[in-house]
Amino acid sequence: MDLGLRGRRALITGGSRGIGRATAEVLAAEGCDLHLVARDAAALEAAATAIRARYQVAVTVTPADLSREPEARRIAEAAGPVDILVNNAGAIPPGTLQAVDDATWRGAWDLKVFGFITLTRALYPAMAARGGGVVVNVIGAAGERFPPGYIAGATGNAALMAFTRALGKAAPKDGMRVVGINPGPVATERQEMLARHRAQTELGDAERWREFQAAMPFGRAAKPEEIGQAVAFLASPCSGYTTGTILTIDGGGG
Repeated sequence: MDLGLRGRRALITGGSRGIGRATAEVLAAEGCDLHLVARDAAALEAAATAIRARYQVAVTVTPADLSREPEARRIAEAAGPVDILVNNAGAIPPGTLQAVDDATWRGAWDLKVFGFITLTRALYPAMAARGGGVVVNVIGAAGERFPPGYIAGATGNAALMAFTRALGKAAPKDGMRVVGINPGPVATERQEMLARHRAQTELGDAERWREFQAAMPFGRAAKPEEIGQAVAFLASPCSGYTTGTILTIDGGGG
């Protein structure tokens, strides 16, 4: 299926690995040029080199720490014209209310919650002025499930869901669309870390984390490319009447 994305330019945060890297691969296969952002310069360049070689699209990179507001403005200037913004960077740690201290909570929100918001604010006006574009926020299903052992993440994700819906409602007047995806567990290094934390907390043995995988729908976590393919569809003209919507991809796990 041709999604009509050839020649578009996408900026992807957290683009060096996991869901971000998989999304970059899917969009490159559709003919998009890319600008990838992540903290690790070496990992970014490795991803860019591999994608250029495989798909023959233009790939540029900006190593940056999105928890710092000035970095968002620097990214927006470095990226140039953007048609698709995929906000994906951010990893909020697990823990209960008392286990996550203020500094950890604030630091995690600076990267994910305010990172999404600040970069969107930096890019949105220019995207609208160029005739429109799409913002896809990769958020997380904890924002609708509210697990108490992931309270900082659940609360932050719920805030980003509200941000997505509110901005998505206003976006059509600017020729823009804003949508979100709430992945459940996805087979990444971070998912293994979270599963190990849960196994240690609930079973007393971090090495038993695979037991939680076996109990998932379809007996597995989602593949990163399954999330990336959904990003591509929502960003495409094939989904041109969709805004303010958040798609949950959790295998029906509820």
